[in-house]
Amino acid sequence: MTANNEPAADLTEKDRAFRAFVREENMWKVVFYVCTPLALYQSLNQIFKIFDSMMASHIGASSVSAVAYLSQLNLMLSALGGGLAVGASIKVSEAYGAGDFKLVKRRVSTLFALCGILGAGILLILVPFAPQFLRLARTPEEFITEGTTYFILDLFGIVLNFFNSVYIAIERARGNSQRILHLNMGVIVVKLALTALFVYVFHSGINMIAVATIISQLLMFSAAIYHLSRKGNAFSFSLRSISLKRRVVRPMVLLSVPVIIEKMAFSFGKVVVNSMCTIYSPLTVGALGISNNLGGITTNPQNGFQEGGSAIISQSLGAGLPKRALEAFRCILIINMAIGAVLMSLTLIFLGSISRLFSGGDPQFQQMICSIYQMEALGSIPLGINAAVMALLYGFGKTRISLIINFSRVFIFRVPVLWGLQQFTDLGDISAGIVMAVSNIATGVLAVIVGWITIRQIKKQYGI
Repeated sequence: MTANNEPAADLTEKDRAFRAFVREENMWKVVFYVCTPLALYQSLNQIFKIFDSMMASHIGASSVSAVAYLSQLNLMLSALGGGLAVGASIKVSEAYGAGDFKLVKRRVSTLFALCGILGAGILLILVPFAPQFLRLARTPEEFITEGTTYFILDLFGIVLNFFNSVYIAIERARGNSQRILHLNMGVIVVKLALTALFVYVFHSGINMIAVATIISQLLMFSAAIYHLSRKGNAFSFSLRSISLKRRVVRPMVLLSVPVIIEKMAFSFGKVVVNSMCTIYSPLTVGALGISNNLGGITTNPQNGFQEGGSAIISQSLGAGLPKRALEAFRCILIINMAIGAVLMSLTLIFLGSISRLFSGGDPQFQQMICSIYQMEALGSIPLGINAAVMALLYGFGKTRISLIINFSRVFIFRVPVLWGLQQFTDLGDISAGIVMAVSNIATGVLAVIVGWITIRQIKKQYGI
């Protein structure tokens, strides 16, 4: 035990080897080793969302739209835990890179305590007042009638996901990307198997889709408890290591709050866009949600490189190697642009066949999906650039700037543009596709400008 009665903090041999690997190995090799499993994990996660939409479409087109709409509200709430995981894990990686393993243990333990407080607060506030909250979010009444129980059940899944997001962030900081991939493959298999059982065998409604999510999240949560309860290393959880001291909490909170606001604002903006699209028809919301899921085939692997890249960058910075941090950014930028070009092309080539899987045999709904996605797909490469710049900003702790970019993406480039199209044109539901193209491309342009300025500042600051 240490002097203050905390458990001793040290690294396993594997953690020590990974720390040396990030500091010394060829950066292309580091990026591919860390980020490729995360990109696969994100891709599998997106495939599971797509299968979810397909199974919901088997229940009915209105169910697809209800799930698509409520999923954006749930993502907005998930942003609380996700933002905390992103911001705090940057400081965990930084302490790891700097070799302060006692601080690593304190931050890991404190981070889980904060998640517990946050999750309990959400359940106590929202579960009793779910219909009122949905009306406050301007949810159409038909979705409230069909989806209130689904929303409440999903809240429990969201709270579990708070802990799981933090656990994944910690494993990412340790370089255990393959463990993340394997665990999430297990979660996805369980989730899809249960959803298929409930929908196709028992002919259940959308509520059982949420139950399947909870059960699958419990699998990941159990793995987190197992791996983080091991004694004697800096990445294990300990009640005695929970600390509310300024040195431990303040850096994590300062980085996390902008990320939380950014993610919540982004998801809220999507809710606003969905609400605005209901003037065309409820099916437009479903088509837009499916288009977003198809877009995720491209953007999710890019986000995997963003997440892994931010950990590499922050760890390199903590080790006093800012030049290697910038080298990691360059690798991620090139890879993300290539991913955008290849996957955009493939999804557009096979769009007819893919969209048919979601249309439920409705040719008008299928055409709506195709017309919206053909516009949204144009943002694949710009969003890849944006993801690389996000990795740079997160890694260097510039989360306030990332907040500006993602806030602009929704509340400058998306909502006002859609409002203008609705007020001054009669284009109809194709407006949903146009606004996605405009916002995604404009965000990429803004990211290029911000990235260029940020790199110049970093080089000047560190004398590179």
